[in-house]
Amino acid sequence: MDVYPEEYYEFFICFNEGDYYTCHDLLEEIWMTDKENYFLKGLLQMTVAIYHYEYGNVKGARMMMEAGSRYIQKYRPMYWGIDLEKVHSFIEQCLGILPIDIDKVPFEKVDTLPKLPVLVLYLEDD
Repeated sequence: MDVYPEEYYEFFICFNEGDYYTCHDLLEEIWMTDKENYFLKGLLQMTVAIYHYEYGNVKGARMMMEAGSRYIQKYRPMYWGIDLEKVHSFIEQCLGILPIDIDKVPFEKVDTLPKLPVLVLYLEDD
């Protein structure tokens, strides 16, 4: 098994706990030292999208999800121990759920938005 930066392992814990803000920080820290790794940027954009959506920024979520999808494409089907087919499917499901006629809702009304599916991430053997 490959050895990854410590922040990457922490990312899995935070992602599966729903702490998407911290996920962004962890991935950004790795990405800042390896800016050619668009796989990391794709995961980063996906987590930012979920975070935006949870706070009512539907347009921002949609844009970030679309960007995340673009960034991971060349790394499919498996990269850095993640089954990107599952991630791609999750992103596609989210894009199908995100309202296209709403840009923003007040935080107090976030619970009126459709719920996103759940994705559990874990390291697999390449």
